[in-house]
Amino acid sequence: MAKKAKRTIVTVSGVRLDKYKGDMLAVGLFEGAKGLPAELVQLDKTADGALKNVLKLGDFSGKANETAVLYTSGKVGCKRIMLVGLGQNGKFKLDGLRQSAGTAARTAEKLGVTRLGLAVHGAGGVKLSAEQAGQAITEGAIIGRYDYQEYLSEAKDNGRKDTTMQVTIVEPKASAVTGLNRGRRVGMVLGEGQNYARTIANKPGNEINPPSLAREAQKLAREVGLKCKIFDERKLSDMGMNGILAVGSGSASKPRLIMLEHKGRRTSGARKAGPDVVVVGKAITFDSGGISIKPSEKMEEMKFDKTGGCAVLGIMRAVAAMKLPLHVVGLIPSAENLPSHTSYRPGDIVRTYSGKTLEVQNTDAEGRIILCDALAYAAKMKPKAIVDMATLTGACVVALGVHYAGLFGNNAALKSELEKAAQVSGDLVWGMPSDEGYFAEMKSKIADLKNISNRKGGACTAAAFLGDFVGDVPWAHIDIAAVADTDVEKPYRGVGATGFAVRLVMEYLRSK
Repeated sequence: MAKKAKRTIVTVSGVRLDKYKGDMLAVGLFEGAKGLPAELVQLDKTADGALKNVLKLGDFSGKANETAVLYTSGKVGCKRIMLVGLGQNGKFKLDGLRQSAGTAARTAEKLGVTRLGLAVHGAGGVKLSAEQAGQAITEGAIIGRYDYQEYLSEAKDNGRKDTTMQVTIVEPKASAVTGLNRGRRVGMVLGEGQNYARTIANKPGNEINPPSLAREAQKLAREVGLKCKIFDERKLSDMGMNGILAVGSGSASKPRLIMLEHKGRRTSGARKAGPDVVVVGKAITFDSGGISIKPSEKMEEMKFDKTGGCAVLGIMRAVAAMKLPLHVVGLIPSAENLPSHTSYRPGDIVRTYSGKTLEVQNTDAEGRIILCDALAYAAKMKPKAIVDMATLTGACVVALGVHYAGLFGNNAALKSELEKAAQVSGDLVWGMPSDEGYFAEMKSKIADLKNISNRKGGACTAAAFLGDFVGDVPWAHIDIAAVADTDVEKPYRGVGATGFAVRLVMEYLRSK
């Protein structure tokens, strides 16, 4: 029987720190602090100097995401106080607050805490608006507490039947409560949207295939009020979506193109305007590599090749929940890339939706083949912008490691907007080139294009290939291959799918 997902309910309370009544209160401190900031003096006094004593003993240094738990013996309103390190004051960024809240939530979870107070924003030197702080703290707590346990016979919940955690942002200054609440409301939507995307991405290939992913999209649309259209294999064939069909040809689970639509404003006049933004996400529900089969080591991780499409689901869920005044379309091309007697082959020529022909030189470079159909379809809608996200290339992992996604595109203003959104969201991107020199390497001798080039600049040539299918529509491509999933647990985040790009794209959309 599937386990119930954990619920994290976040509220704001205008109360003195020493008066907060709960199982634990988390407060933030910077690294190397000589003493306590003014915001914590009263709490320490009520706790008989417990915070100062820990600093004096050197048991807590304030390094980023370091924790120390103090037991109050009933001297303050809560049962425990947790110190959370914020790192160096001069290097502190918004994402540091998000991480500290996640660290506190994960530590509290391990201790069986069900009522957690968060005052990690109260350290002297945290220069953020109340709204920014409320959003970041809320996102951090919701995202941090997430662990995927659906298939565990005994979930790691300390034996609790109710896995709900009540999280309270504790703020003594009455003037800050309204701003914290505004941020909290946004943070709830974005954190839950990201966790939703993580849950679908974490599901294995025997649970999520193109048809079942389409059903999930239909279910989501009903729940949040989106329009949903599913193009099955017959419709794809009628439309000439031969790239998507080719990649899915080896599997018994036939490919789908999923379209979700949020119309936040009405168009007027005889000629309807195109969408404000089309977000496109690659969803290979399992990628064996096809005939060009991958090595067996870590092939189980290829269930994460659908994370771009799952991010689109999370984004569209959040767009609808926030009722953004935009016309946003989500497109998810989905296929399962398996070898069989019906698979597409190296050497095949595919006529794509755009009419351009494509020489298949490697069936494991399949993401760009399904995306070229979806991007050409998106461009036909004449949107103001297209943003796609995909676990596209191992070359991007080699180039940037696991800390940044690659950002490519044909429009400097669009890329700049996404870079600004990255700084707010904590989903970091790094600009990379994909100009004519890279595109020239993707030309075939026997077709218009080929689907691979040599190993040099592989992320750049793949992006240049995609860019040929959007025409002059402002377009950005985010290669999330390195950041879409992780097998390394952090103090503020569990393993598995990360939900990268949900908050990034939402911050971009919210800024419009």
